[in-house]
Formats: sequence, C-alpha cells, structure tokens
Amino acid sequence: MSLPGPVESEEVKQLAISGLPSEELRTTMRSMERREWWLWSSVVMVMILLMVAVGSFAFPAMLTDRDPFYSFFLNQAVRSLAALVLLFTVYVVYQQLQINRIRRQLTDQIFAVDKVEVLAQEVYKVAVIDQVTGLFNRRYIEQRLNDEMLRSMRHGRPLTVILFDLDSFKNVNDTLGHAAGDVVLKTFAQALGRATRGSDVVGRFGGDEFLAVLPECRPEEVQFILKRLDGIQIVVESQKVLISFSAGSGTYRPGEPMDELLKRTDEALYADKARAKECGAKEPAPPAKVPA
Repeated sequence: MSLPGPVESEEVKQLAISGLPSEELRTTMRSMERREWWLWSSVVMVMILLMVAVGSFAFPAMLTDRDPFYSFFLNQAVRSLAALVLLFTVYVVYQQLQINRIRRQLTDQIFAVDKVEVLAQEVYKVAVIDQVTGLFNRRYIEQRLNDEMLRSMRHGRPLTVILFDLDSFKNVNDTLGHAAGDVVLKTFAQALGRATRGSDVVGRFGGDEFLAVLPECRPEEVQFILKRLDGIQIVVESQKVLISFSAGSGTYRPGEPMDELLKRTDEALYADKARAKECGAKEPAPPAKVPA
C-alpha cells in the first residue's frame, strides 16, 4: 500500500534527499586522509633520519679521542639537528591545524546536508501529502494515475481505479464536530491503505473522496478490496460511528484521456449512491462491483 503517513512509500524515498555524503564531501574526506597519512609518514621518516644522523656523529666520538675541532663540529651538528627538529615540529603543528580546519569544514557541510534533507522532506510533505489523512493529495495522485496509464498502454496491462465517497460525512461534521470528521477521514485512509497492495497508490481526492490507483488489477478483483473495507467503526465522544461509503470503479481503456476515465468512474460512484438510496437503507450496504 502507498500510505505516506510517516513517509514510507517508494515515491518518498526517491524524492527525498539521501543522507549519504555528496561527492564533494567524499573528495574532502579523501583529501584529509591523504594529508594525515603523509604527515605521520613524514614524522616517522624524519625521526629515523634524525636518529641516524645523531648516531653518525656520536659513534665516531666513542672510538676516537675528541679534539677541539671535532668537538666544535659535533656541537654545530647537534645545533643544526635541533633546529631541524624545531622546524619539523612547527611543520607538524601547522599540518595538524590544517587537518583540524578541514575537519571543521567537513562537519559544517554534514550539518548543512542534514538541514537540507530535513527541509526537503518538509517541502515534499507539503507539496504532495494531504495533511489530514497522511495520504497523497489530489495533485500527486493524478500525476501517478497519468504515469500508470502510460505504463498500462505501453505494456498492455490492466489498470483499474476506484473512487470512494464517505456516506453522511457532513452529518458527522454537523453533529460531532470537525475534529470527529478528521478522525473519520484518518481512520478510513488507514483502512484503505491496509486494503490495497504495495504497488497500489491511494490518495485523498478532495473533501470526503478518495482515489485508489490499482496497476495490474482486473475489474473482477475490485470486490476483494471493497470487502476489506466493510464494517469500519470508530468511537468518537462515546458515540459509535459506522464509516460507510459508496464506490465506483473504472478500467483504463488504452488511449483514453485521464479526464474521461475519471468521469466514467465518477458516474459509477453516483450510480452506486443512487442504488443505495433506492434500497432505502439507513446505513448503505457494502457496494457491489461496478462494471467498468
């Protein structure tokens, strides 16, 4: 089912920005790793060279008697080595500061990506998700219907849509309030999501109307979805409310415009409503399958 309630659908995953590092972040990380590797490799190499240099000066002194000239030369060499160590220490500190700066920049970029991701998800929710039911809104469901019509025509596979209308929804708003009406809408939206398949897409078409787009669904299979929606009841302000509905279905005809498909489906919906009124039932019986 395509319930985007806490945004779990495949469409949401495709449109939302990924939390993985961008190519720029990966390049920065690789650059930082190379710089740090080169720094510590240089430290090890210089230390080894310094040890060898000091040893080359000290070892001859152990074998021969020191003369003044050699002592002077040895003192100058040690001073030079000390200066070299000092310069190298400054270089190491500088490189470490550079690495820390890159790390701070990388952290700032990661935080920026997180903020963009959150912002993109919020914008996506506002753009395509109905705030009351958590289903897709009319604009998105019509876009998906158009895509499924093209896919159906391209592959020659069946496509069925069902339009639902909640019975006596206005009475619920008038007698129990709009908050109760929102609960009715949410409850039916959740039930509709459970009644459909993972490949189906459902959305709020407007007011108390819902549209289900069912790829690769034949007309005779509509009844199974309708049966799963029978007997939905909720308790609002200590009053039991039976959520009944009327439904009309239509099967896509290759090359048919979307407006024509929705018009036929809407006509089937109102025909089902008329049959319920003719039966005189206070609570309409579960609707039968409506021929496409």
